[in-house]
Amino acid sequence: MAGAALLAACANVGDPPGGPPDTAPPGIVAMRPESGAVVPGWKDDAVIQFDEVIDEMAGTGANTLAGRVLLSPVLGDVHVTWGRTKIRVKPKEGWKPGRVYRLELLPGILDLRRNKLASGRVSVFSTGPAIGHATLEGTALQWVEQRILAGALIEAVPLPDSIGYLSLADSTGRYHLEPLPAGRYVVYATADQNSNRRRDRREPYDSAVITLDSSATVTLYTFVHDTAGPRLRLATAVDSFTLRLEFSQALAAGAPLDSTRLRVLQLPDSTPVPTPAILTLRQYDSLTAAERRAAKADSTRADTVTRRDSAAAVSPRAAAARRAAARADTAAPRVDTSAVRLLLAQRPVPLDKVVLRFAHPLAPETRYLIRVHGAVNLTGAAGEGQIVVLTPKRVAADTTHRAPRPTPP
Repeated sequence: MAGAALLAACANVGDPPGGPPDTAPPGIVAMRPESGAVVPGWKDDAVIQFDEVIDEMAGTGANTLAGRVLLSPVLGDVHVTWGRTKIRVKPKEGWKPGRVYRLELLPGILDLRRNKLASGRVSVFSTGPAIGHATLEGTALQWVEQRILAGALIEAVPLPDSIGYLSLADSTGRYHLEPLPAGRYVVYATADQNSNRRRDRREPYDSAVITLDSSATVTLYTFVHDTAGPRLRLATAVDSFTLRLEFSQALAAGAPLDSTRLRVLQLPDSTPVPTPAILTLRQYDSLTAAERRAAKADSTRADTVTRRDSAAAVSPRAAAARRAAARADTAAPRVDTSAVRLLLAQRPVPLDKVVLRFAHPLAPETRYLIRVHGAVNLTGAAGEGQIVVLTPKRVAADTTHRAPRPTPP
């Protein structure tokens, strides 16, 4: 009792006058049960002990003590309480016999002077069976947005169970779970937008079924799993030959739309318009860039005699430099070899926009009806819809515009 009173008194005393300020974060002294322990019949709280009084962190969501603790596998809520220099943890359902538990303290614990613990710690203990030795790791990505998913909620659910082991991906989207029992798992990565440590409806996620022996690496590409198909949201006239369509959600990657699922009618008589080429934005940008280069070359073509005279006046060293520059200009663009881009390149990019390129110009100031049926999203759900677009007035530059040859998607 005397020691506890002394500790409480010291916690209420500030830094000594003239002394250096306390900038050290709280340190973890112990976790009970210890990692690797087998404790049949365990009834007490699990305890994380610190070397100083920690902040109670009375906030919401991830900014609370409960938000800094992951206990799994459990069904239902977890009680997390503050005890000055301790965090006490216990599942609401109680400790189950014959289960291997994983208790993870996440970074972010504060002391009374707001010094933050920058790293966490994991304790894996058992109430009966032997603890496994397998390792699961990988990367969580946002497939549609084409970037990493920092802080993704990771679940490794052993089959045929419905609850699994939890962790969070770090700021680079990487995750690491060990030690795990060997077996078959469903692995999930979820964008836990409300920080409730659950996979909720409308939260992007991805899953994979694996057989875990000693180690496995799994990349997960999260996206919203819509049960309703995509709808046409917006149609925009880019020029006399081009319309851009935007959908309510990303289309199935690889083949977003084909001509059998698209009709274009000129109003008011519903006159069918010949099926246009359907391009991705990248294909359209490449096509228009090639057209601009061709037009520039036509308008700046120099006299061949002058070109020969100029070439003759160039020194051999300058000519060699020009040839090297020309080779560099025509070479393929430098590929970004970062790990994330390499992972994203393993799957087609999902798109919610396509471009319609017509062989003949559309009539100016005319309404066109676009009908789409059977457009498929990333989960395979098909949708139908139609939209009307009004083409703009013909501008002077458009009157001499030659119809480009459509490039198939």
